[in-house]
Amino acid sequence: MSFAGVSVVADAQLLNPSSTAPAIYSGKASSGSWWYHLLVVEGYRWALKLCPNGDRMETAGFISVFLVLHEDVALPLNAHWQFSFVDQVDRHELACIRATNIGDFSKSGHGWGHYRFIKREDLEKSEHLKNDCFTIRCDFIITQAVDTFIEVPSSNICDHLNHLLVTKLGADVKFEVGSETFDAHRCVLAARSAVFRAELFGPMKEGTTADAIQIQDIEPNVFKALLGFIYTDSMPKMDMGGVAGEAGADVLWMEQLLVAADKYDLQRLKSMCEDRLLKHINLSSVSAILGVAAQHHCHELKEACLELLKLQSADGLRDVMATSDWQHISTTDPSVLNELITKLALKANP
Repeated sequence: MSFAGVSVVADAQLLNPSSTAPAIYSGKASSGSWWYHLLVVEGYRWALKLCPNGDRMETAGFISVFLVLHEDVALPLNAHWQFSFVDQVDRHELACIRATNIGDFSKSGHGWGHYRFIKREDLEKSEHLKNDCFTIRCDFIITQAVDTFIEVPSSNICDHLNHLLVTKLGADVKFEVGSETFDAHRCVLAARSAVFRAELFGPMKEGTTADAIQIQDIEPNVFKALLGFIYTDSMPKMDMGGVAGEAGADVLWMEQLLVAADKYDLQRLKSMCEDRLLKHINLSSVSAILGVAAQHHCHELKEACLELLKLQSADGLRDVMATSDWQHISTTDPSVLNELITKLALKANP
């Protein structure tokens, strides 16, 4: 049995194989051998590959056929393709070709086809084999080089949630914080915070009958920022509550926000606050930041504060230890002082 020829239809036009490139024959008709037929369509070089006894051991006993791109391209080519025998007229209509196989051809050697196009024994018994020869037809339509794409808009769910917070649309819970009242949505709070979920829906739920839930230990501007993060998942803008010009007010606000984030188990917000405070550590702020870091288990922030203190002179340390913030630390968490003493001892005796 021999490979008699090939008919090639590209973009609905029949091509004459002899006018494109000669066929290349490799090996004998056994598993692993193949014929190549080279052609040029739409300025691109292609090859029709036929393996008369399969292209691998698993497909031995089958005819394998492939359409292969024979050059590298800058952008993948998109093509509909179909293999058939020349006497299968019903499969040669343009609509049939478009309705069948489609693939992207991205580089030289990249191909599509059939590993098991037809069994050799079935072919030998079929009407497609005439005078020990058969002719395979390959129809393919190059639809485009794949250079188009759909620009997917970035997510704006946080904008939509923030709109709910600002407009109070559908709000079903109120919080009284100092002299201010905040409206929110129970489901949003519960989805974002395990603490809110327990308070609003769990056994410890509160405020189901009261007009508003009382928040005693958070400043209004801090609670407002907390809600802003819950709805937008981004760092809130600093709201100093009228003390923006006061030295250290930004650090104090960030410390309070960190404490609130820890209380409501908002770990991402807590980490954001730690990162901001890390950039504000100096001799005037280190005691206050260290106290918050130690109390709320911010290990990296605490370590940064201790490292700064370790580098100070004796006079510098005395100034820090004279502050009320340091006195509070030594009273509430003496282990911090022990850690500092250890670092100073290692510094003195490296």
